[in-house]
Amino acid sequence: MYEVNNKISQTAERQIYLGRKGLISFIALMNMFIPLSTDMYLPALPYMNTYFGCSSAITNLTLSTFFIFYAMGILFWGPLSDKYGRKSILLTGSIIYMICSVACALSFNIYFLILARIFQGIGAGGITSVSIAVIKDSFSGKKRETILAVCQSISGLAPMLAPVVGAFMLKFSDWRGTFWALAVISAINLLLAILFQETLKNEDRYNGTLFGALGLLVVVAKNKSFILPAVIFSLSALPFMGYIAVSAYIYVDYFDLSAQAYSYYFAANALISIFGPFIYLKFLSNMDKRRFASLIFGLSILSGILVMTVGTLTPIFFWLSFVLMSLAGTIIRPFSTNVLFDQQKSDTGSASSLINTLFTVLGSIGMLIASMPWGNIVTGLGILITIFSVLPLLGWILFLNSKVPCVGLKDNL
Repeated sequence: MYEVNNKISQTAERQIYLGRKGLISFIALMNMFIPLSTDMYLPALPYMNTYFGCSSAITNLTLSTFFIFYAMGILFWGPLSDKYGRKSILLTGSIIYMICSVACALSFNIYFLILARIFQGIGAGGITSVSIAVIKDSFSGKKRETILAVCQSISGLAPMLAPVVGAFMLKFSDWRGTFWALAVISAINLLLAILFQETLKNEDRYNGTLFGALGLLVVVAKNKSFILPAVIFSLSALPFMGYIAVSAYIYVDYFDLSAQAYSYYFAANALISIFGPFIYLKFLSNMDKRRFASLIFGLSILSGILVMTVGTLTPIFFWLSFVLMSLAGTIIRPFSTNVLFDQQKSDTGSASSLINTLFTVLGSIGMLIASMPWGNIVTGLGILITIFSVLPLLGWILFLNSKVPCVGLKDNL
């Protein structure tokens, strides 16, 4: 306990300008960048099809390519932060993101917008990969799990507010207003990055070559105790990001709602999800960890079945059906991230990169699958949720019964 509290006090002392609360708030802001980068302009997607004169499949490339190159950016930035420190990578990523947000706002055709989104995703990778590494640098044990839950809950405000703000902006602006707003937010983030003080100790830095730093990804990926549960937990990204890609079409086109009404449903889903980490800390954190994960995967399966059936009837039934999976995802997140960090004691930046990359790549695949021409878009999403909730449940059971060690889960087996 003394070691944990001492580490926390050392972190607070380093943050002369931000302080401990400022550091936590900054981490939460960095974790908001992905939902802000996607959810804010979701209400405008159907209108962008008309503006650019293209199909929804082409317009959705502004989402899927963003995530693909975001994942590639994470793989690049994370190991570099183990070598050059968190602050230098954070500054670089923030500057790239800000410049590309302006480029998005000035886009003259859909293909230039897609290109700008690609580089925006690369910049975002530098921001979010560092944010998770800073938590590992600064906190440990139960305190780290608490901080993860707090930051994830605060960052949950972004998907709740972003579509509402985006829909409101459509009343006096077009889709460009969203990217101007992102440029302003990224400028604020850059200012905080300047005030941020390095959390990676000199003795913990990787002292090898640049290629050697990138090679740390391979070292971490070879750790079966880390990579196997990382893949299992990341499978839930497919249906969740699939929902992000098609939610506007479900509410606006399928259920014939306005963009503003859609934003309220989207925000309501995010609002409920915010309580997930607190539900875990308050009621479930002392539960048997092996059974806990199985229970959450089971809740997601129930969500998929409900979406395929009653979710096709009305927008409120769809919302009630999907919110179960959304809530399940946020309940399990502090647990899963903490478990993964326990399996990898060093090379935190690389571990953080792999966690984010797996979630992002699988999420991008989910976006593409959900955007396919299903006969019924809601049924298609329900199938996606069910399949990729059953698979992680089976994977989790197999992992627990395997001979692969897992700190904190198999210690007493």
